[in-house]
Amino acid sequence: MRSRGFLAAVVVAFWLLLTGGDNGRMPATPDPDEALFPIPEGERRVRRRVVLLTGPSGSGKSSLTRRLGLPVVALDDFYFDIDRPGLPSRFGSVDWDSPASWDHDGARDALVALCRDGVSDLPVYDIPTSRRTGTTRLLLGDEPIVIAEGIFAAELVADLRAEDVLADAICLVRPRMQTFWFRLLRDLAESRKPPSTLVRRGLALFRAEPALIRGWVAKGCRAAGVAEAERDIRALAATPTARR
Repeated sequence: MRSRGFLAAVVVAFWLLLTGGDNGRMPATPDPDEALFPIPEGERRVRRRVVLLTGPSGSGKSSLTRRLGLPVVALDDFYFDIDRPGLPSRFGSVDWDSPASWDHDGARDALVALCRDGVSDLPVYDIPTSRRTGTTRLLLGDEPIVIAEGIFAAELVADLRAEDVLADAICLVRPRMQTFWFRLLRDLAESRKPPSTLVRRGLALFRAEPALIRGWVAKGCRAAGVAEAERDIRALAATPTARR
């Protein structure tokens, strides 16, 4: 008797499966946004965010990031190769101070991938030859902050804010003459370009620096001295998924 009852239950269940169990209609299509298993609320949040660090060339961006000891993406590595058609020119050569000489979309996508996935392949750029020489993989651990530094960082403020991965955007400022000498000494020591080009570029940047800073602030960065920036970034790094 029990076996007949069990068999009848199986038959009914099979019939309901075939007919949809609702007057012969197929069951409603499940909502694709409904997960099979509930996702903890904390897992939906972005675990990492970006601090964009810009400022005039020679303002101390690289030395600050070395002191902080946090993961860093050097945005200069996203320059285009020198033989790319259509690059802007100045002083008889490529204008490397123009955002048009730089891969905006590649930098944005790499930073978003780092925040969401914790890993990204980044280009390696050789400034003396003005070419990419390879790639490197940056794999993050539990750090809540990654720093992206370079003169074009302000170009990414709106993009990263829209992706909800922006922690802060800082423009380093210090006396112009100090920036001029630090930049020139660094560029000469690294043989970045011919000395005559470095001097012409340095003087042009010296004159343009106030306007450059105003432009970066207009794009969403806040001006800060080196000490203030270091203090604020350390505070963000101590607070998971924090932002200003």
